[in-house]
Amino acid sequence: MQVTFGGHAYLFVNPKYKGKYFPPSEAKAGQWFNYGGDKLWPLPEGHGAGEWPGPISDVLDDGEYEFSVVSQGATCTVRLQGPADPATGLQYSREISIGSGSPEISFHAVMKNASDRPIRWSIQSVTQYDTANSQDSGRYNHDFWAFAPVNAHSAYLDGYHVRAGLADDPSFEIKDGLFRLHWLYLQNEVWLDSDAGWIAVVDDATKYAVVERFDYAREAEYPGKASVIFYKNGAAIELDESGTPRLRSAGPQQVPYYMEAELNSPMISLNPGASFMMETHWFPARTSKELKTVTAAGVIEEPLSAWATPQGLHLSGEFGVFFPGKLVARISDAAGSELGVVGLQSVDPLKETRLDQTFKAAANAYSVSVRLVDEGGIDRGTLGEAKISKSEAR
Repeated sequence: MQVTFGGHAYLFVNPKYKGKYFPPSEAKAGQWFNYGGDKLWPLPEGHGAGEWPGPISDVLDDGEYEFSVVSQGATCTVRLQGPADPATGLQYSREISIGSGSPEISFHAVMKNASDRPIRWSIQSVTQYDTANSQDSGRYNHDFWAFAPVNAHSAYLDGYHVRAGLADDPSFEIKDGLFRLHWLYLQNEVWLDSDAGWIAVVDDATKYAVVERFDYAREAEYPGKASVIFYKNGAAIELDESGTPRLRSAGPQQVPYYMEAELNSPMISLNPGASFMMETHWFPARTSKELKTVTAAGVIEEPLSAWATPQGLHLSGEFGVFFPGKLVARISDAAGSELGVVGLQSVDPLKETRLDQTFKAAANAYSVSVRLVDEGGIDRGTLGEAKISKSEAR
C-alpha cells in the first residue's frame, strides 16, 4: 500500500478509503474501491470475450489475500496468495523482497490458470503514484515527471499512442530518445512499446525518484503492443444529456491526484494448472527531471566527462545511485588495456552524487570508466564511460 524511502512516501493512498475495507460482496455492480497503492491486474481490459471488465471490485483486485513471511535476515520476503477467480480463470500470488544491502524492492508475481479451461492473459503491474502537492494536498505537484525510452522501431507512429484523452496533451514530449511525461491534471492514457526494460518516475520538487525495471520479450505479443502504460487521473471533457461539452467535475475529492505507471507482460496462453512468472524490480534513488538515462548502477543526470589538466585527470558528472558503496575509476589506454584503478568517493542512494575530482593518471591514459562497487565489494556496473579530452580549456 505504501513505499517510503528517506521519509518520502511514493504511492497514492486514497483518503476516502484509508483504514477501511469493503469486500467484493458489498460492491454494487461495476463498482471499484480504489484504495491506491500497487496491484496486479489482467489485460486485455474491456467488456468482450477474453477481456477483464475492470477496474472493478472483484476477487482479483479486492479479494482476501493470504499473507505469509517467506524469509527473514539478509533478505526479507513476504508472500501474498490470492483467491481463484472463476470469471477469468486466474489466480495471483506475489512475493515482495527487500535486502539489507540496498533499497531495491523485488517483485515475483505469478499468474496461474486455476480453471479447467485454457486461458490467455497478460499480467500487469499497476503502481499509483501520488501527484498531490506535498505541502498542500488541495493542489497538485507541478514538478512531477515520468520517463521511458522510446522504441527505435516503434509500432506507434509517434513512438507512443494516446489511448484516451487529448491527442495533443501538452504533458507529453519526446526528447533525446526519451518519452517524457510532465504530469498535468488532465485525464489521459498513453501506451508505449518501450523495449529498454525500465521506466523512471521523478518528483522534481523533492528530487526523489524510483526506477522500475522489467524484462522485455522482443518477439512476444504484448496487449495492444504496449509494454508500458501511463494513466493520468484528472479533469476530462464530457458530453451532457443535451450533447454539450462540459468539464467533468474536478477537484481532489472527486478526482484524486495520482498517476498510474503500468508494466505489462506479453500475452500468455495457460493450460489448466499452468503458471507464468513476471519479475520486476524497483530502485528508489535521488535525481531530478534532468535524468538522461539509467544503468544497472544508477541514474545519469550529467554524463561522465573526462579531460586532462596540468594537475591531472579531471572527472565530472551527476548521478543518482541504486546501492551504497564507492565509485572507482578504471583507466585504460588506446588499446583497451587497463592502466589502473582509482578510488573516488563514497556514495549513498539517499543523496545525489556530484563527481568533480582530479587525480594523477598515466600519460597514455585514453579512456575512463566510472563504476559503482557496493559495500559488499560487488561491482554493480558502470555509471559512465568517456574518452579523455586533451583540451585544457573548459
